[in-house]
Amino acid sequence: MKRILLPAGGAVLATGLLAAGLAGTAQADNTVANADLAKTAAQAQEVVEFWTKSNNAALKGATAFSPDALEVKKTVTGGGYTSDTKPGATAPIGEEKKSAAKVQNVNLPKTIGKVFFEGHDGKLYWCSGTSIQSQYRNLVATAGHCVYDVVSNKEVVSRWVFVPGYYQGKAPWGLYVGKQAFTHYDFEVYEDFDRDYAFVTVYDALAGSAKEPKKVYWDEFKKYRGEKFVKEVPVSREEARKRLDPHNKDVYDFKGTVPDEAVGPNYPGAEVTKHEVTAAEYFRARSGQGQGRKYGEPEVEQVTYNEALEYLKGQGWDPKNNKPAKPNAEFPGTVKLDRQGNSTITHYFTQLWVKKGTEKGWVRKDFYIVVSGLKSGGRLGDNVGGQGFAWNQPSGKYVRTFGYPQGAHPDGNKPYTGVTPKWCYGKTSHKALQIPSRKVEEQQSFKCAVTAGYDGGPWLYKYSNAKRLGYVNGVTSLIADTDKNNRYDTITTPYFDGETNVVYKAAAASWSGKLVP
Repeated sequence: MKRILLPAGGAVLATGLLAAGLAGTAQADNTVANADLAKTAAQAQEVVEFWTKSNNAALKGATAFSPDALEVKKTVTGGGYTSDTKPGATAPIGEEKKSAAKVQNVNLPKTIGKVFFEGHDGKLYWCSGTSIQSQYRNLVATAGHCVYDVVSNKEVVSRWVFVPGYYQGKAPWGLYVGKQAFTHYDFEVYEDFDRDYAFVTVYDALAGSAKEPKKVYWDEFKKYRGEKFVKEVPVSREEARKRLDPHNKDVYDFKGTVPDEAVGPNYPGAEVTKHEVTAAEYFRARSGQGQGRKYGEPEVEQVTYNEALEYLKGQGWDPKNNKPAKPNAEFPGTVKLDRQGNSTITHYFTQLWVKKGTEKGWVRKDFYIVVSGLKSGGRLGDNVGGQGFAWNQPSGKYVRTFGYPQGAHPDGNKPYTGVTPKWCYGKTSHKALQIPSRKVEEQQSFKCAVTAGYDGGPWLYKYSNAKRLGYVNGVTSLIADTDKNNRYDTITTPYFDGETNVVYKAAAASWSGKLVP
């Protein structure tokens, strides 16, 4: 197990050895570091709004995280690895049914996806990551440098989200806002890439839009104190006359023109039109000529049974129970339901006398308030499952790695788009990899010719192609050109030991909660 020397006095950082045992439960004071990403629901909803507005434009505009400071120019192979406890493992969740046939193609796990964040340079980036088993099914495993900005400072990045199954701006399993990041103390304080891993708790998935317009009537609009707006819609004279209906709640207006005006029948130039009312209003009205008096006899419309039924439903009536669907609902017309084909709708009209205004310029004012359209999409582990976790495993074992590469090789070649996940398969090296520029003394390595964007993705030990599950035994940390031909050929991971398990267990026992009830 590696120890970091303090700069002053040559003292050893007191990380301590873990007590031997399957779980490695003894935790030293300076092992686990954690930091808030989105501490409150309000902060988390702002993150959702940022990434989802304009049809997920920010998600589509992000690029693979590939800062110059993380380029690996020199590597050295060393000895083996020093285990600090016995090997151990935590089983995955969400196992799928086994396939009867032997499948040659690799079945991609539902748990993998992209980690999106905003760097301190103001640019939008992604890394790779995976859902991993935890007590509350709310945990993501990724690289430490995909949480802490190791380029400009040691602070956590902003607007961190995980999108499993991400594809071309779409989030098929929802968007999960990071709440709290757990890393090793040595990575947070000393940027020691032998501890370049992070476990991030996330809120439940959020679906929908953080801001959604809702059309309301004027009374509700004027009382609302939040964000709101008015939309003007051009309408015809006939539709605009509805404003004279006392039951109509829409508001009509015009721009510098003369509206229709309700007047008496003897007004010069006045004209009469009919206005549909309820049966009760019709029979209360007097006969003869005048504003609001009966307009002829009731009009009976022959309709089919289904047409009559749809009319009732459209007017807010519950035909099954023969009562209003809403309390005190009233609507024009009476309906006779007859399955033998003799259904009718009777319409009642009163007189509407108006003085004609100018034809042009009629508009209807539609009132909108802006509310949250977010809905809870459930826990991450319930939606996509979670990979298991393993530590202190022997080197030289087969693993399958996954991620979303996009960046260029050192020679400028750019073979990957970052649109779809890629994978590599093979044995990890028996010898530890040393990279002095990143304080690396005992990372594991693996031959895999990918590029930036793949970092943070899981190294899955004992991966079942049928179940699409395995054990996270590493996360891609650095991408190196070991044969110096200007093409990346090797990826690395910190060795997951007992101290990694301490960090993982602290994160796996942390509750994050829901953003939307």
